[in-house]
Amino acid sequence: MSSTAVDVLVIGGGQAGLATGYFLRRHKLDYQILDREPAPGGAWRHGWDSLQLFSPAQWSSLPGWQMPETEDGEWPQRDEVIDYLARYQKRYDIPVERPVTAASVTRGANGLAVETDRGTYHAKVVVSVTGTWSQPFIPQVEGIGDYRGRQVHSAHYRRPEDFRDQRVLVVGGGNSGAQIYAEVSRVANAIWVTRHPPKFLPDDVDGRALFEMATEKWKAEQEDREYTPAGTLADIVMVPPVKEARERGVLETRRMFTRFTSQGVVWPDGEEEAVDAVIWCTGFRPALAHLEGLGVVEADGRVDTEGTRSVKEPRLWLVGYGDWTGFASATLLGVMRSARAAAREINDYLEGS
Repeated sequence: MSSTAVDVLVIGGGQAGLATGYFLRRHKLDYQILDREPAPGGAWRHGWDSLQLFSPAQWSSLPGWQMPETEDGEWPQRDEVIDYLARYQKRYDIPVERPVTAASVTRGANGLAVETDRGTYHAKVVVSVTGTWSQPFIPQVEGIGDYRGRQVHSAHYRRPEDFRDQRVLVVGGGNSGAQIYAEVSRVANAIWVTRHPPKFLPDDVDGRALFEMATEKWKAEQEDREYTPAGTLADIVMVPPVKEARERGVLETRRMFTRFTSQGVVWPDGEEEAVDAVIWCTGFRPALAHLEGLGVVEADGRVDTEGTRSVKEPRLWLVGYGDWTGFASATLLGVMRSARAAAREINDYLEGS
């Protein structure tokens, strides 16, 4: 096991890690990125086979270099995003070590120590950008432990063929639930289950318009004025598979079941139904287990921050976990603002220390 010292250590080499590295590089800081994945792509490496962005390439790009347009003019597919991230890292010569898993971050006399499966890293500053993919959330439903059928979270879903001719419940009213249900319903007897009726956006509203509306809402909040957007980043974008499901007349939902049985579920009206599989499209939580030793992870699973900087540990920054670490920071385009701010603050901190 080795020991390495750097000024700035970034934990996570996905889109947020690369964006942060881009700005650290511009400040000419001594930094290193650790990534648990064996190759570039971050969480995109684990997306389902047909996963497609709902924004065009120019609205899905990291700072400094626009994602190349797709050959067919369509919105980028998962593999095209992975290729872009790999080329982005190479283009800016961003130093990423793979695969390295960070187990814990602790305080030291001159900074923070990061224990990994490759040894110990010592840094004056740590930036955590581990995202949420490794912490899929499944709600606690009565009887879930008794159910003998297959359960898979969207984090591990791959293709509809795995469920051909089965009775399947797709649970979750967001974009992942809509897209996965749309393709599974073509090969399986599928039911789309949501707690609340999903909100569908007009056909001509894509991620580009959503980001513009979300940005205007953020600006309005900063300026203490009212603004009510026509849609939110949580609303369902009518990508081609979802439109096709609508044309088939199957884009309907059913209220959440009340409990599991060993063979299926019980619906609110008391009806029991046998189910072969459940696909949970119920979101994620921040992956912050490596920070627990610092005592900064709160009961809600987050870290209290001022901007992207930890309140309890001033040598720790967090980027890319969602709006609590910067507006739209969990998106390809939105992470730029918080990554730039974090790099600037880190540079000022190191110059003053």
